[in-house]
Amino acid sequence: MTLVDRTRLVLERGIEVYRGTPHGARLAALRDRLDQPLRVAVAGRVKAGKSTLLNALVGERLAPTDAGECTRIVTWYQDGHSYQVRAQVGREQRQLRFSREDGQLDIDLGGLNASEVDELVVTWPAQALRAVTLVDTPGIGSLTESAARRTWDLLVPDEEETPADAVVYLMRHLHSGDVEFLRAFHDAEVSRPSPVNAIGVLSRADEIAVGRLDSMASARRVAARLGDDPNVRRLVQSVVPVAGLLAETAVTLTEEEVGQLRRIADLPPREAEELLLSADRFVRTRQELGLTEPEREKLLARFGVFGVRLASTMLRRKVAGTATELAGELAERSGLNQLQDLLSSLFFERRDVLKSRSALLAVSDLVRTFARPGSEALAGEVEAVVSSAHPFNELRVLSGLRAGWVSGKAEVVAELERVIGGSGGATHQRLRLPPDAGTRELTSAATDALSRWQRRAENPMTSYELTVAARVAVRSCEGMLADLLSEHSHVRTRN
Repeated sequence: MTLVDRTRLVLERGIEVYRGTPHGARLAALRDRLDQPLRVAVAGRVKAGKSTLLNALVGERLAPTDAGECTRIVTWYQDGHSYQVRAQVGREQRQLRFSREDGQLDIDLGGLNASEVDELVVTWPAQALRAVTLVDTPGIGSLTESAARRTWDLLVPDEEETPADAVVYLMRHLHSGDVEFLRAFHDAEVSRPSPVNAIGVLSRADEIAVGRLDSMASARRVAARLGDDPNVRRLVQSVVPVAGLLAETAVTLTEEEVGQLRRIADLPPREAEELLLSADRFVRTRQELGLTEPEREKLLARFGVFGVRLASTMLRRKVAGTATELAGELAERSGLNQLQDLLSSLFFERRDVLKSRSALLAVSDLVRTFARPGSEALAGEVEAVVSSAHPFNELRVLSGLRAGWVSGKAEVVAELERVIGGSGGATHQRLRLPPDAGTRELTSAATDALSRWQRRAENPMTSYELTVAARVAVRSCEGMLADLLSEHSHVRTRN
C-alpha cells in the first residue's frame, strides 16, 4: 500500500470521527486534495520579483507585475479546460472579466476593492500547470500591512493548515524578515513543513553585478555562499540564482523582439557597449539605430539592460540564430532551467510525500485541538503512518542534518544527504551518477553504498545520532536496489 493510500485511509477514518461537524468537510477536502496537483506558493519580500518568476514558470504572462490592485491579492493559478477568473468575496464567488493586451493578462475587478477580495483563482489551460498549482502572494514587508498579512495568514495560519505543500521563497539578500517568515513556516517535527519543502531563489540576480555580462556568474557565487550558510540551510533546501525578468522574457520571446535585438547586434561591439552603459543612454542616443524610443523602452521593460546586452551579444557571436534558439539560451543563462530542475527533483518527484505530510499534519492538529470520541485512536493511526513510512524518516534525517543535529565528517554528511534524497529522489542523483547511468553501474554503486552505511550503522564508535541516520540510509539503499531489481526483471519479462 502506498503512502498516499495509507494517508487516504487515515482521512476516511477522520471523516467518520468528525462527521456532522465542520471538520468533516475540511478532512474531505484534504482527501480530495491528495488527487490534485502539488500546491507551490511563491513568496518573498515586496519587489522581489515573485509575479515575474511565476510567469516564467507558467510560460505565459498571467501574473500582474506592476504595483496594481491585483498584486495585493493572493492569486491561485491552476490548470483547467477553460479560461476563467473567479474572485472569492466572503462566501460568494464572482466571475470576473479579463483581457489579454500585448500578451499580458489584465483582470477587471469589476468595482471591487482589493481589500474586499479574499483571493483570486485563475484557471488557465497550460502544460506547466498540470503538475503544479502556483500561488502568487503579496510581498512580505509591504507598506500595505493588510496585503503582507494575507501572505502570513495563507502560509502561516494560526489554526488551520496551510494550503501550500511547498514554497519558493525569493530573496535579494537574507533579511531578518525572511528568516522570521521561513522559521514560522517551518517546524522541527518530521510531519510538519521543514527545509526540504522550501527552495530559496536569489532573485533579480542580474542586478548583483550591475547588469554586466558576468552578472550571473557573480550571482551563482553569492547563492552558493548563501546556500552554505548554516542559518540558511535550516530554512531552505537550496538557493538558486534567477534573473526573473530575463526568464519571463525567454519563455515569451517574439520574432519581432529578436529582429529589434539584431539591430543592436549589428553594431560594432564597442558602440553597442557604449549604447548600453545605462538605460537612459540606450533610450535616447543613436537615433540612427532604427528603433523608436517607445520600442527601446519596451525592450528594456522586457529584458532589462542585462538582458538586452546578453541577447544582442549572443546574436552577434552567433551563439543563437533564431528566436527558438535564443529563447533556449536565455532560459539557461537566466537560471530558469536550474530552478525548474530543482522543482522537479525536490518537489514534483516528492509530491506524494509532501501532500501526505500536509494532510497528516492537518489531522494531527485537529485531533489535538478538537477531541471527540474516536480522535485518540485517529491520532494513533497518524503516528503509525508517520513513524513507519520511510519517506518521512528520510525527511526527519534531512531536517536533522540541516539543523546540525546530525554531524560527522564533511564527506560522510554530504553522502548521507545525497543518499536519502537531499539532492533529488532519483537513483542516479542519490548515487551521484550521470542521468544516463546504466542498471549495472547503478546497482554496483547502490551495493557499495549499502555496505558503507551498514558498517557505519554497526560501528560502536559511530555517534548515536549518526547511527540512527545511517539506519535510514541503509533502508534507502535497500530501496534503490529493490527498485533496480524490479526494473531489471520487468525489462527481462518484456523482452
